[in-house]
Amino acid sequence: MQRDGGDGPLGWYVAANIARETAHGEAGLEIQRGLKYFAPGAKVWIPRRPLWWGGRMTVVGHHRGNTRRYVNMVVRREDLENFRVKGVYSPKLLRSLNGHYHELTDPLKPQTAWVSRDEAQGWADAWNCPQEPVRLDGRLQTRVAVPNPPPVELEVEGRTYYLAHYSTRGPRYSSEPPPREPALRRP
Repeated sequence: MQRDGGDGPLGWYVAANIARETAHGEAGLEIQRGLKYFAPGAKVWIPRRPLWWGGRMTVVGHHRGNTRRYVNMVVRREDLENFRVKGVYSPKLLRSLNGHYHELTDPLKPQTAWVSRDEAQGWADAWNCPQEPVRLDGRLQTRVAVPNPPPVELEVEGRTYYLAHYSTRGPRYSSEPPPREPALRRP
């Protein structure tokens, strides 16, 4: 990281775009363009230590109504797309990303920058291919995740599980195989 006269970035951060269409309302049936505070396609930045609230995370970006000022907002992870690593060159943006983690004597010291560009790229890659936690025989598994759409069969610790139900709350697998349909008889 270079500073004061250097041409390099002040730090590496993960950037994303607000999804063009976002689902809201009961069962996600209400479709909107962008979010209330961010326009569709707006670039937002994710701090190194984003605060998480049940599938929501903090982001920093330009408010829909004021393109000069950066704001910190909490958005749902699924309302973000196109995660990538970008260098931060703006001291104003860096202060917003640092939040309350900056040093008073040196506010441009990137307290919340990713350790390396490779670490940030790893997070961006993981967020671009979202994984959903699963329930195996009714128990939530925090170490097992599947892509969307989930596979029909899942192998965990040498045991085969079968997709029993898939909804907005994620996939549910059962160790019992699905019932077989009886063969059709011809008259």
